[in-house]
Amino acid sequence: MGAIVQLTAQHVHEAVGQEPTAARPASPGSAGTGSAHTVAQLRAQLERVQGRRLDAPVLPVHPALASLLPGGGLRPGAAYSLPRSTSVLLALLAQPSQAGSWCGVIGMPRLGAEAAEGLGVDLSRLVLIPDPGARWLAVTSTVAEVLPVVAVRPSGRAADGEVSRLAARLRDRGAVLLVQGPWPQAEAVIEVGEPAWEGVGRGHGYLSGREVTLTSSSRRWPRSRRARVMLPDAAGHVSAVPERMRPVESLHPTASASSSLDVSLGHRIRAVG
Repeated sequence: MGAIVQLTAQHVHEAVGQEPTAARPASPGSAGTGSAHTVAQLRAQLERVQGRRLDAPVLPVHPALASLLPGGGLRPGAAYSLPRSTSVLLALLAQPSQAGSWCGVIGMPRLGAEAAEGLGVDLSRLVLIPDPGARWLAVTSTVAEVLPVVAVRPSGRAADGEVSRLAARLRDRGAVLLVQGPWPQAEAVIEVGEPAWEGVGRGHGYLSGREVTLTSSSRRWPRSRRARVMLPDAAGHVSAVPERMRPVESLHPTASASSSLDVSLGHRIRAVG
C-alpha cells in the first residue's frame, strides 16, 4: 500500500505563504474583426457539440464512467457535482492519479486508504486534508493552486462571490473540482440510485458486488445520460454492467405451426366422427 500525504489547513496556507486572493480580471481587448467573430462562434458551436474545449484535453476516467462526462473525461478548469458517495468519488480519482495527476481530498476524515487503493487510486499521489475547518473554501482555493484535481465535501454554504472567485482560480490553473453536493455552474451533475447487491442467496451468502445506476446531467446535453455499473465489482473495482439479453417470446404461432395444428385437429375430429 502506498503512502498518503496528510496535511492540516494550517500547513496548506503556510506552504503557499498567503491567503488565496481573487483572480485578476482580464484586461479588455480591442474589438475583433468580423472574421474573428465568426471563427469564435464556430468554435463555440463545436465545443458545445463535442462537450469540451478544443484546446484542452480532458483528464482520463474509467471507461465505464466516460459516457457520463462531457468530452469523455474531467475537463480542466471545470467543477463537477457528485453525490455523497465515496465510491463514486474514488472511481473518478483513480485514472487521473494513475496517469500522474496529484489529487487532493478535503473535508473527508473517514475516507479509507484501503478502499481508495482498491478502486484504483494511486496513494502516492493522494493528499488528504481531513479537517479544513470553517475556512474550507479558502483551503480548497489554495490547494487548487498546486494540485490538478481537488475533491471537497463542503461543511457549509459558500457566498456567491467566493464561488465565482474559486471558479476563476480553477480556470486560471486548469484544475478540476469535484464537489460532494450541489454546486453552481457545474459542468455535470452526477447522481447515484437503484442499488442492488450481488452474492446474497436466500437469506445468506457473501456480498460480491454492488450494482448501481449513475445518472449525469449537463448543460451541454439536451437529455441526461445513464450508466449501469458495478461499484464495486467482485474484485473491488469499478466495471460496466453488461447489457442483459432478453428472450424474445412469440405472441402468435407461426403459419406453419398453425396449419399443422389444424391438420392434427382435423384428423382427430374425423376419427371421432
